[in-house]
Amino acid sequence: MKGTEPTNPGVEADRGRIALWLDPADLAWLAKHCGCGVDATEEEKDRCGRVRFRASAALHKHGHSG
Repeated sequence: MKGTEPTNPGVEADRGRIALWLDPADLAWLAKHCGCGVDATEEEKDRCGRVRFRASAALHKHGHSG
């Protein structure tokens, strides 16, 4: 199954990423509630959208409904 390979911490660190382990309930909350205020810049709105997408994708990858 594609996408279930273990993450290589060294590669992720080289990309500037850090490990963040959240339980499925926290990921579901992020996927639904992470958002920006009405005065947010386009950059902030884009960042919020990426966080929501990644939280949803993590839930899906590991078989949890969001």
